[in-house]
Amino acid sequence: MEEGTRIDKWLWAVRIFKTRSQATIACRNGKIRVRELIVKPSHEVKSGEIIEVNIPPFKKMIKVLGMIENRVSAQLAVNFVEDLTPPEEYQKIKRMREMNFEYRERGLGRPTKKERRNIDGLKGYQAK
Repeated sequence: MEEGTRIDKWLWAVRIFKTRSQATIACRNGKIRVRELIVKPSHEVKSGEIIEVNIPPFKKMIKVLGMIENRVSAQLAVNFVEDLTPPEEYQKIKRMREMNFEYRERGLGRPTKKERRNIDGLKGYQAK
């Protein structure tokens, strides 16, 4: 019988999260699903399972290709995971980055209060 690995440890090892504690918190907050079920950090993940990682507004779908206990380099981590995320999710992130992009000439410093109000108006934020 194949041995599994804790899901929080596996997500950290394949570099989905920067720290293991971030992976644990994501599991506790219901951001990680396996077979449509929210899992705890101690859930044993096995090869072939599909994991859904929900980091709003982005949903990443990954397939477990192999077990790994310790964090390895990014070049080696790709051997243990297959990205099944639809291209629309990546387009969503790209559009968000483009919409929130601001360019300010070097040396102009921080925006004044008036400039900040104009920027917020363009972005659709409401003044309080």
